[in-house]
Amino acid sequence: MTRRIVVFDLETTPDLAAVARVHDLDPSDQAAARAKLGKGFPALIYHQIVVIGTLVAEYDDGAWQVRALDAPHGGDHDEAALIAGFSARLERLHPQLVSFAGHSFDLPVLRYRGLVNGLSAPGLSIRPYHRRYDESALDLCDHVGNYETRSKVKLDTMCRALGLPGKPAGMNGGCVADLVAAGRFDDVAAYCTADVLATFRIFLAYERLRGLLDAGAHARSEANLTGFLAARAHHTRAAEPSVRPAPATIRSA
Repeated sequence: MTRRIVVFDLETTPDLAAVARVHDLDPSDQAAARAKLGKGFPALIYHQIVVIGTLVAEYDDGAWQVRALDAPHGGDHDEAALIAGFSARLERLHPQLVSFAGHSFDLPVLRYRGLVNGLSAPGLSIRPYHRRYDESALDLCDHVGNYETRSKVKLDTMCRALGLPGKPAGMNGGCVADLVAAGRFDDVAAYCTADVLATFRIFLAYERLRGLLDAGAHARSEANLTGFLAARAHHTRAAEPSVRPAPATIRSA
């Protein structure tokens, strides 16, 4: 049976309309909703999804082969469509999910926002993704840190410590809301894609640490990713200069 993974990451902005409903505010008074939201990290139910970045890979011929990389975003789809599309992919592929802090953020946000949108999204439960200690959903932040809050590190920190590309310079999750407000969804999608790629590379390193990839298989997996990204870049250049395409448009899964 082919081993298949979907590496994923979300980008979100505050759902001020939901804040207004919860606090019986005038839905047109965004300032009042922002005041209620406060300065801290919002409750997960208030995180409106604007990008879902995914990388699909299969273990084939002794290495991980990337089959698809994409990041559909709110410039082209509403939140309900983003969640429904992700759920449909999970239904079709039955993959192992791979994330970085997915159990504490991405997976519960997907469920909360599916409920807010009144969706039927059975793909989110096609495997026991909700079970923290089941590798159906491998959260690298949790797993590497032994499920201990004090031992966890940030994605960018781990990447740079391992000599891998980290987050794009000057970018972090706090920039997303302003970029969305400016209509720069492609930039948010590119940022999300960078996080997905970083997570996949950490996954490959962790597979080697656990003895599930030997040095040769790890090198071939990295080479496959490099080749995939080169083909993607060529595809993007071929589509210019008329219209700049959304990041990550090559897919076969």
